[in-house]
Amino acid sequence: MEPDLFTAAAEERQEKDPAGSPLAVRMRPRTLDEVVGQRHLLKPGSPLRRLVGEGAKGPAGPSSVILWGPPGTGKTTLAYVVSKATNKRFVELSAITAGVKEVRAVIDGARRATGGYGQETVLFLDEIHRFSKAQQDSLLPAVENRWVTLIAATTENPYFSVISPLLSRSLLLTLEPLTDDDIRDLLRRALSDERGLRDAVALPVDTEDHLLRIAGGDARRALTALEAAAGAALDQDESEISLATLEQTVDRAAVKYDRDGDQHYDVASALIKSIRGSDVDAALHYLARMIEAGEDPRFIARRLMISASEDIGLADPHALPTAVAAAQAVAMIGFPEAALTLSHATIALALAPKSNAATTAIGAALDDVRKGMAGPVPPHLRDGHYKGAAKLGHAQGYVYPHDLAEGIAEQQYAPDALKDREYYTPTRHGSEARYADAVEWTRKHLGRKRS
Repeated sequence: MEPDLFTAAAEERQEKDPAGSPLAVRMRPRTLDEVVGQRHLLKPGSPLRRLVGEGAKGPAGPSSVILWGPPGTGKTTLAYVVSKATNKRFVELSAITAGVKEVRAVIDGARRATGGYGQETVLFLDEIHRFSKAQQDSLLPAVENRWVTLIAATTENPYFSVISPLLSRSLLLTLEPLTDDDIRDLLRRALSDERGLRDAVALPVDTEDHLLRIAGGDARRALTALEAAAGAALDQDESEISLATLEQTVDRAAVKYDRDGDQHYDVASALIKSIRGSDVDAALHYLARMIEAGEDPRFIARRLMISASEDIGLADPHALPTAVAAAQAVAMIGFPEAALTLSHATIALALAPKSNAATTAIGAALDDVRKGMAGPVPPHLRDGHYKGAAKLGHAQGYVYPHDLAEGIAEQQYAPDALKDREYYTPTRHGSEARYADAVEWTRKHLGRKRS
């Protein structure tokens, strides 16, 4: 809603005495050039720059936008910058507290402002995914007729949470997770800026690294932790924020884990070997260490997918689909919820029956190929669809297996040099037992000699 007298007075006091506001609020960018990260959305001529009046000339006005991204990536910050920089009327609503009545009131006010004063209205709607379909429908006329320019923010996939008519009338802008360098720049700016800590304390490298791990790409979380730790250090008359002070303040131990060094590979290796060894508790321990240290969840998911084929294979055919589904879910939701998905997959893989038969099979086949054991494709298997193929003897004598009662034809498929080679040696573990029976039956009916 538009600010009332009390809200306006509170904002005025905040501007006069910024020290009373949280550090994350004080350090909000004042212009788009001060925004950390999201460079791909802030190029000249971008929708956000047009919203603040940079290049928004002529008959093509600025578009409504939907900002989609994880918490702490700058959705509210971008809206705040627009509100300060634009010469348009700016109204803010939250889908948590607002309903159709409030939306209609804003739209009515926007139409009066446009008709009476020629003033355009920008409506910032936070958490739009919390609006029902009917509530989102109420926005359509205003967006379509440009009575308001909508900036909607969501942490959930808008293709699932925003109605398609509203999506089609808006530009979808995807915010990327902030990198460690983005967060580091923000922390250092907060330490020295007049709006921030004004160099009251220093931040050693080891403490800064732990802050980055705590932040997990969330700028607000990083600044909140920095402010709490700085307050504790100043209370103890310390000139810098020690690692011990930060650990005590945020109640999180600094996990020894270098994402670019030995710990990264050692802990990842221990996770996979624990899954291979079916020790579900050890696997969960190493998974927790990686999560707590801020490891990229996509890296963990990739390792689980590899493990599903390398160590489980056909002993549990559901292992790979489980790992792939986990990777897809992780890419969509990110931390902290991704920890649940990774735990789900890790437990399933650790407790699955194990087989490396698929691994050894492709390894043996590749080894033969690298040794030059390839040979020509048997003539009856070659392509016979082009003119002249029959004269060359290609595809002649091929037996179509579907024409036979048992669906399998006794004919040679491998090159001559490899016609009796057997690469796949299935185990009797879990579901692979039925594949072992199938291999034995098919090899017999193919007329293969036992090697």
